[in-house]
Amino acid sequence: MVNIRTRRALLRRARESDLEAFFSIMSDDETMRYWSTPPHRSIETTRAWLRSMLDADPAASDEFVIEYEGAVVGKVGAYRLPEIGFILRRDLWGKGIMTEATAALIEHVFRTRDVTELVADVDPRNVGSLRVLARLGFVEYGRAERTYCIDGTWTDSVYLRRRRDADTTTPVP
Repeated sequence: MVNIRTRRALLRRARESDLEAFFSIMSDDETMRYWSTPPHRSIETTRAWLRSMLDADPAASDEFVIEYEGAVVGKVGAYRLPEIGFILRRDLWGKGIMTEATAALIEHVFRTRDVTELVADVDPRNVGSLRVLARLGFVEYGRAERTYCIDGTWTDSVYLRRRRDADTTTPVP
């Protein structure tokens, strides 16, 4: 079982016992504002989401739960390589934890997988996630309008990529 230690966090594989923590994160309207689905209104929705992470094909998926100070606070990874995504408990936004965790994920994926780049699809209003990805060497390569309809509201997408050989001169915490 792969675990990754960063300066402040532990990245580990998901467990069924993570359900309550993820429901707390994914039922929060603000945390889910730019996610590709509406906030989870029932724990069963979160259970199905977690089950998809637990059952994902390891040849195509590489996802990690983020533990910080002993608690599950988010996830980072690729449900389908090479696309990565992440979510973090709202009270920890702006503290560099996601940048730290995503940097560790990138290093892990490029070390263990035969991929030449990682990609991300981000709502252009999600300034925090765009900053995290920019710090880690992701660059925009496209945009599209009306890519997701969430609770009747259309959102757009910014497409970013980070090549394996990217020059990342920005220091990462």
